[in-house]
Amino acid sequence: MPELSFHVEGAEPVPFAASPLLSFKLRIVAAGAGPEAAGLSIQTVALRAQIRIEPARRSYVPTEQAGLLDLFGEHHRWGQTLKSLLWTHTSLIVPSFTGTTLVDLHVACSYDFNLAVTKYFHSLENGEIPLCFLFSGTIFFSGQDGTLEVTQIPWENEASFRLPVSTWRSMMDLYYPNTSWLCLRRDVFNRLYQYKTQSGLPTWEETLERLLSAGHKGGAS
Repeated sequence: MPELSFHVEGAEPVPFAASPLLSFKLRIVAAGAGPEAAGLSIQTVALRAQIRIEPARRSYVPTEQAGLLDLFGEHHRWGQTLKSLLWTHTSLIVPSFTGTTLVDLHVACSYDFNLAVTKYFHSLENGEIPLCFLFSGTIFFSGQDGTLEVTQIPWENEASFRLPVSTWRSMMDLYYPNTSWLCLRRDVFNRLYQYKTQSGLPTWEETLERLLSAGHKGGAS
């Protein structure tokens, strides 16, 4: 029976996709259990991956700690609050190979600041993001007599990878140059849009700058 091991060798942004997309370079190595598995041919793999962020596996400078207040609370509480975060699930059909293969595992990314993972990524200034990949799925392979056989990938298959913060930032700069975006509740958006049009302001930036300036003056008075 085949046994697969997984190693993430790198990551890079995918240019010209419809939305932000990261490509993880995934090395899959096939080994067999027993001497009869020599020369084992993998026909295909229906692979599923759960990707988690392990925030406790890196340190944070004071400005990063301030940015993460919304997620983990005050720094003195991080011993209780700095827990693993589920990033996403993704899947891939791996074509036939013998021995080893290198495939692209694509992960869709969002710049929606209502999502915890976006807040986490955005708050980091440099360094690396500790990730854990948990794999499952189905392996289709050729048996000794040439018949197609099927087995499952056990859940204990996993791989660690440290994604450079610069890679995530370069991807977002590629898709949203010098831009961030917010998702607002519809009634709030309608009020903001009404204020913008009634004030004759041409851009959303000018609208928000005027509101922020008015709020700052009101607080100072």
